[in-house]
Amino acid sequence: MKKYDVVALGELLIDFTLNGNSNQGNPMFEANPGGAPCNVLSMLSKLGKKTAFIGKVGKDQFGAQLRKTIDECGIDSKYLLEDDVVHTTLAFVHTFPDGDREFSFYRNPGADMMLSENEIIDEMVDNTKIFHYGTLSMTHEGVRKATIRAIETAKKNGAIISLDPNLREPLWDSLDNAREQIKKAISYCDILKISDNEIQFLTGEEDYDKGISKLRSEYDIPLVCLTMGKDGSRAYYKDMRVEVTGFKQENVVDTTGAGDTFCGCVLNYVSENGLDSLNEDNLKEMLTFANAAASLVTTKKGAIKSMPEKEEVEALFKHIKNS
Repeated sequence: MKKYDVVALGELLIDFTLNGNSNQGNPMFEANPGGAPCNVLSMLSKLGKKTAFIGKVGKDQFGAQLRKTIDECGIDSKYLLEDDVVHTTLAFVHTFPDGDREFSFYRNPGADMMLSENEIIDEMVDNTKIFHYGTLSMTHEGVRKATIRAIETAKKNGAIISLDPNLREPLWDSLDNAREQIKKAISYCDILKISDNEIQFLTGEEDYDKGISKLRSEYDIPLVCLTMGKDGSRAYYKDMRVEVTGFKQENVVDTTGAGDTFCGCVLNYVSENGLDSLNEDNLKEMLTFANAAASLVTTKKGAIKSMPEKEEVEALFKHIKNS
């Protein structure tokens, strides 16, 4: 028996999201805890799974806020390190009327980039069923070495390896390097959660099926989950391709974290059912539940603290299945 269901490594930061205007007409921002890997863990914790996070924040007020937040979410913070010099990474999220958004990062450098290879010890990753990571921890050499060390150690100890590339173009020195490093990250994974724009970026294919086929011909990935925003999601497993339409919420506020919520639900399903003998019904059930959860998180601002309760998702899941 493993101590953790899922351990994740990567960025933990503050997402400043627009929250109205001041009396002087200036935009006001709310300091929401964020970072894709911890968003995933937050959803998993809501679903009753044991989780832990590996990463680094600054020794500052935002770092303290983030540690307190993940502790409150039930995510083990014993492997959250602090940097004495470099401050916690910040991101300003500019939301559009349809709920979509763009990011402005204050990360040159940011504390999440300061995680080093020699800070990764076997204990961090040798006791988990699933190890999850993204590619923001591969944008720079030092943290990239730390990430690869953790992946290889987890794989050696029998963990299922999960990746969500979570492409953020402004954080890379070049798009060619981004493509190269994301493909390197993909070479390790057993589960790939990828968005529609990311598959186009990596393969140059406008047709998603062709893009996934090209990727799977190059890498042996047992399960690929493609998210398509409001249009739903697809799963590619062995020779199966399963698609489930999205559930549209009328009161979309912020789409930040929707993909991470989806990913958390997929990892929850795999942690309970394994990865070796899924069938079409399993995949449809997994995608429907994940789509339902992802739609619910878009009705709130932020991500880590906005994950839906298990009962909320189950109720919507049943409604979708019965409609």
